Amino acid sequence: MTADVTYLPECPAHDAEIEHINEEAFGPGRFVRAAYKIREGGPHERALSFVAVHDGVVIASVRMTRIAASEGLGLLLGPLAVRPAFKNLGIGRKLVALAVDAAKKAGAPLVLLVGDEPYYGPLGFVRVPRGQVTMPRPVDLNRILVAEIEPGAAAHFKGEVRHAGQATVAAMDRAI
Repeated sequence: MTADVTYLPECPAHDAEIEHINEEAFGPGRFVRAAYKIREGGPHERALSFVAVHDGVVIASVRMTRIAASEGLGLLLGPLAVRPAFKNLGIGRKLVALAVDAAKKAGAPLVLLVGDEPYYGPLGFVRVPRGQVTMPRPVDLNRILVAEIEPGAAAHFKGEVRHAGQATVAAMDRAI
């Protein structure tokens, strides 16, 4: 199947369809994942998040969330989800490319994700060295991947990864 697909910036009208796609792709177990815990810390960046639409229906989406670690800032890519009937058509790869390009234009130093290296590696993502970052919940350390936008940014992204809004609150609490 080849699909006539339009790629658009995400807007609030897409929320219900995106939630349905994520439920379909990841099930109820998504709520216990490390990346989900980070995303619970605050809103995602709609301006850096995208949907794929076919015949007026959202068939795939990718979101970006601002994150921080003790030594750096970046964006967390995900969730990336494509409806089953539209998998293996390059739609997910196109959404990742759009999101990373938007991150670059927004001045983000890097994009981090939890995912499979065989899929994301060809899209410019590499494993984060073991022990460089920690997540708020257990995660397979081989699945923490990063794409540098600014050369050398990944080496400076260290510590516990959290939503950037949560990191600011934690820093303020330590200062008080």
